Amino acid sequence: MARPEANPLPLVRVVGPSMAPTLRTGDVVLVHFGKPPRRHDLVLVRWSARPGQLSIKRAVRADGGGWHVEGDNPFASTDSRTLGPAEVVGVVRARLWPRPRLWRRRPAPEG
Repeated sequence: MARPEANPLPLVRVVGPSMAPTLRTGDVVLVHFGKPPRRHDLVLVRWSARPGQLSIKRAVRADGGGWHVEGDNPFASTDSRTLGPAEVVGVVRARLWPRPRLWRRRPAPEG
C-alpha cells in the first residue's frame, strides 16, 4: 500500500471517538499533505512515541518543533496532553462522507 504522502490530497477514513462530535468513525476526509497548519485547523499527525499511528486532531499551538494538538472529545482522546508535541503531516480540507463539508478555521475567541 502506498504511503498517504505519495498523493498530496489523499482520502483518510476516521476511526475512533477522539474528534466527536466534529468527526466520527466512518467519516472520510480529504487531507492536504505539505500544507502548513494554522491554529484551530484539523490536522493529521503522528508522534515519535507512536511512529506507526496517524491521528486526526485539532491544532492548538506551535510547540517547539511540532504542534500541541488535542481531540475535540477530551474524554476519549490521547493527544499532546499525554504524548507531547506532534508532527503535523497534513491538514484536513474537507469531510467527503457521509455529510460533505469544507473545513474552515474556527474564529479566534474574542477578548
